[in-house]
Amino acid sequence: VQLVESGGGLVQPGGSLRLSCAASGFTFASYNMRWYRQAPGKERELVAAISNSGGIITYLDSVKGRFTISRDNAKNTLYLQMNSLKPEDTAVYYCNTPRGTTWGQGTQVTVSS
Repeated sequence: VQLVESGGGLVQPGGSLRLSCAASGFTFASYNMRWYRQAPGKERELVAAISNSGGIITYLDSVKGRFTISRDNAKNTLYLQMNSLKPEDTAVYYCNTPRGTTWGQGTQVTVSS
């Protein structure tokens, strides 16, 4: 299993970023997927989840209406479109399956003026 997150960076409040997660080593299209984040000094939290077909999607309350999770099963890739970013969204973002124990390096998102 390999998960490679990318697309993070430094953005001003109100800005946007699109994260990607390239998955390999397993049958991506068969698995539900999640985006998590971990801010400094805090526990990792679930941000968004999507079913294997993309038909069921859930979000952390604080990101509803601002973030959009999606996937392209033909490309084995998971996405997170983040709009109207706030300083409290600053964290390292990770993707994984619901029971996954192998983690990628994550991608740093910093929202600051």
